[in-house]
Amino acid sequence: MTTRRDFVRTAALATSAAAVAPRHLSAVLASPRALRILILGGTGFLGPYLVHNARQRGHSVSILTRGRREPGLFESDFEGVEHLIGDRNQPNGLDALKGKKWDVVIETSGYRHPWTRESAQALKGSVGRYMYVSSTGVYWPYHTVDIDESGRVLLADNPPTPEPTYGVMKALSENEVKSAFGNNAIIVRPGYIVGPGDTSDRWTYWPVRVMRGGEIMVPGNPTDQVQYIDVRDLTEWMIRMLENGTTGTFNAVGPARKQTMQEFVYGLAALTPAPLSWTWIQDNDWLKNYPLRKLQNGTTEGLLEAVPWIMPLPDELGHMRAVGRKAIDAGLTFRPLAVTAQDTITWRASDDVPAALRQTPRYVMSAEDEARLLAAWKNR
Repeated sequence: MTTRRDFVRTAALATSAAAVAPRHLSAVLASPRALRILILGGTGFLGPYLVHNARQRGHSVSILTRGRREPGLFESDFEGVEHLIGDRNQPNGLDALKGKKWDVVIETSGYRHPWTRESAQALKGSVGRYMYVSSTGVYWPYHTVDIDESGRVLLADNPPTPEPTYGVMKALSENEVKSAFGNNAIIVRPGYIVGPGDTSDRWTYWPVRVMRGGEIMVPGNPTDQVQYIDVRDLTEWMIRMLENGTTGTFNAVGPARKQTMQEFVYGLAALTPAPLSWTWIQDNDWLKNYPLRKLQNGTTEGLLEAVPWIMPLPDELGHMRAVGRKAIDAGLTFRPLAVTAQDTITWRASDDVPAALRQTPRYVMSAEDEARLLAAWKNR
């Protein structure tokens, strides 16, 4: 197994390589002006990278967390961070922020729109700009393609739900930030965020699966479009935007040019010397009806997604087809697929991965599931 030291060494080499590449130069040179940055959250997936990038570029960082979770990466960077404790689900959850000032705040833990409303109102007058990490989920249902930042968003569920669904919650939260900070609001709408440290195991499935070689099942049409963004590209760009004084709303999606599922999996093939072959299942009805897994209510569910592939059903038609031109114009850059994939594989084999996840991966399917699916497809 790759050790923590091996992974850190690999990450350091990657950073050194990036230092000589012009498109990532700003990720390693210090900022001309140090900022005081507050991060709401900080120990999840985005947080450690934001802390690392900000500290690397000479900024001072405070984080507000519940104090229940240690960062999974860049632990040494947190030694120079101001740790504030507060549970935003409690009435006094923001008390630790009173009497303090920052240049900017980044909200990475906006899981309920009342939290964002209370945070934005509490920080008015104490923070110059407010960056909210939203999602392209605000556009769901994705009935159209090539959705830019002016695309329709829903502010209420129809029919109503006890709690807002994810996209509606994010849209409501965006409005809370805009209401409190106006032109000083920064709304970042990523799609699927991937790379080292992603414990969801969604996108991670593909580079790990390709490395194993053999016959690989690929769902959908080879021309189906895919989108994803490396966590490092996203967080480095977010810090640069804060330094540059950029504001506005941005779809943070990649790659830079349109990519098909065929281009994606064939690009991963270069990672392994193992013999491999592809079996495409282009029958979406068959995939929907295949009993891949049993649900709690006793029914079965087929294969509707294998991120970054999403079956282009009517509500998901534009899911993988958001337009990211505005973010690119604002300086968003992208690592090559091979770099993201190899670094993800290295991390997934390291002891930085939580023990429970190493023991029970969360991949879309196991090797046994895939073998059964392939056999059923061939015997249909």
